[in-house]
Amino acid sequence: MLDNSTPANTDVLFQPLSVGSLELKNRIVMAPMTRNMAPEGVPNAANAEYYKRRAENAVGLIISEGTVINRPASRNEQHIPFFHGDDALSGWKGVIDAVHSAGGKMGPQIWHTGATRGSGDWTPEADVESPSGLLAPDKPRGQQMTEEDIADTIAAFAQAALDAKTLGFDMAELHGAHGYLIDEFFWSGTNQRDDAWGGATLPERSRFAVEMVRAVRAAVGPDFPIALRISQWKQQDYAVRLAPTPQELEAWVAPLSEAGVDIFHGSQRRFWEPEFPEIDGEQGLNFAGWLKKITGKTVISVGSVGLEGDFFGAFAGKGSGTAEITDLIRRMENDEFDLIGVGRALLSDPAWAAKIARGAGDELKGYDPADLFKLG
Repeated sequence: MLDNSTPANTDVLFQPLSVGSLELKNRIVMAPMTRNMAPEGVPNAANAEYYKRRAENAVGLIISEGTVINRPASRNEQHIPFFHGDDALSGWKGVIDAVHSAGGKMGPQIWHTGATRGSGDWTPEADVESPSGLLAPDKPRGQQMTEEDIADTIAAFAQAALDAKTLGFDMAELHGAHGYLIDEFFWSGTNQRDDAWGGATLPERSRFAVEMVRAVRAAVGPDFPIALRISQWKQQDYAVRLAPTPQELEAWVAPLSEAGVDIFHGSQRRFWEPEFPEIDGEQGLNFAGWLKKITGKTVISVGSVGLEGDFFGAFAGKGSGTAEITDLIRRMENDEFDLIGVGRALLSDPAWAAKIARGAGDELKGYDPADLFKLG
């Protein structure tokens, strides 16, 4: 936990950073968190105020909750926001204007949920689509995407990114992690295609993401920053490792970097865990650290910052308090990664970053799982 008697020197968290046209006042990122609170898929004033509160409390960059592209069944819950259509885009214009009025910077996380599907009585607008009609190995769900489906999906991601730029957002992130559509192409367990969109190797299965990044880059131009969130683990199987070695990781991410990714967002359950401890030990580079070492690009690390307990404890009614910050400071001072994503800690305490900035660790509020269900 934070040692309030001898406060950690957090100066490294509050250094500026520039990526393309994006100029950030500090290194703290509000991580994307599904809220499922946009009625009929349209963000409203409550959504705008939710983000504005974090912007006016020293968060350097806000990445929105996942917001879905213009594809049938692209969302997996009823009130996930759209990033298409006049009403939804008008709602997002209100969000970014509110964030900018508070001096913040923000990008949408652009999303297609693939074969995942939420629970409850909601009836989706269409059957789900995925690379091979699989949610997980030997778990069929929905339809295998056709060549036309794939082309239209890539175009829809590019259009959403262009709309983000047109609305005045400062960057955009593509959600390629956690077992959703892009990640379902990466994973051999869900991509069993025998055409050019599949293959025995991870680089072959990455073609969908590479072509998408190229299309997005062509749409938004050279200076608008594109982030890509990726992970080893999947919600379908937490133990999956797409790239068990640094060599396989490089084969996966180097083509994505070359295609136009400016920022890699390396998602892991706990930021302090080394990705390849067999190589550099228990204090070795984490997932984001390896992404930076391999690509040289700007990277965001994330995973249980400001929490006690792991990522999934929240959904079992567990997890509160603040995680030890000394390891975070050490890693950032060593230039292991450039930005740090903070998730659930910012749900319960919108002023989390501002309190860290002024050394008020004793004022931090512990995470309350009830905050998952409200826009505070």
